[in-house]
This record gives sequence, structure tokens and C-alpha cells, in this order.
Amino acid sequence: MSKANASKGATPAIEVEELPKAIVRRVVKDKLTVLSNDDGDGDSNNIAIHKDVLLAFSESARIFIHYLSATANDICKESKRQTINAEDVFNALEEIEFIEFIEPLKAALKEFRKRNAGKKAGAMKGKVDKKRKVDDTLKEKESGEGGEEEVNEDAPSDEED
Repeated sequence: MSKANASKGATPAIEVEELPKAIVRRVVKDKLTVLSNDDGDGDSNNIAIHKDVLLAFSESARIFIHYLSATANDICKESKRQTINAEDVFNALEEIEFIEFIEPLKAALKEFRKRNAGKKAGAMKGKVDKKRKVDDTLKEKESGEGGEEEVNEDAPSDEED
């Protein structure tokens, strides 16, 4: 829209969010490969997908995500909360009658949390170790350890002048 149209009181254009095309292409190709082969281990590079087909998949996924998000948000607000949680999404899937998605998503969420729990524990251990080193250094400085100089009795002292 030009600035001239905006100044005449025309409504501003709504910016449409797009899903990443490369990811949409990969998901579609992977699923089509699995569906086209009984054993599912075929080569996805030999499947050609028309540009308009990818656009249709991308747009339908975007609309589904918005619909699911809005429904989950409504469920969240009914509970007088402001933050959508996983249970809100599962309830929204049930409400919009996509019940078949709930169990696979619960399994994926469980796996995701399990994987991230290990990463989080490793990160926390690193922070604890780092804090321990800092605390140990501070204790050494306070107690005078490590900061004392060795006295060499053979060296001349300043007091003998």
C-alpha cells in the first residue's frame, strides 16, 4: 500500500505470517515418501512437488495453527489464566475434533521433555560447578590461602639495613 492510500484513511494491509518453505517442503516430502513406499525407506529426492501444492500445504497448516491457538487461548481464558499450557492445547484439539492428534503429541511432548531434562540437568551442573569454583576462590582469598608468599631464609631481608 502506498503512503497516499494510507493517508486517505484506507485500512492498513494485514501482514500474513508464512511458515518456512524449506521445512514445509521437507515435511511434505517425508510424509509422501512414507505413504508411497510400503516400507517407508525410499528416496524422497525423486518426489517432485509443485509450487502451488507447497503453498496449499503451508497455508492450510498456518490456518490450522491459528485455529488451534485461538481455541487453546479461549480455553486458557475460561480458566482465568494468561499463559497457554500443553493441557490447553490438548483440550483444544479435542474441542475442534482432532482427537487422533492428542496421543502422538503427548508422546512427542514426553520425549521432548525427557531429552531437555538431560540438557537442563547438564547445564545446571555446569552452573553449580562454576559457582563452586568461584566460592572456593573467594574462600581461599578470605582465609589467606594461596595469597601468602613463601619466605626464603637465604635471601637478604629488608630489615638488616
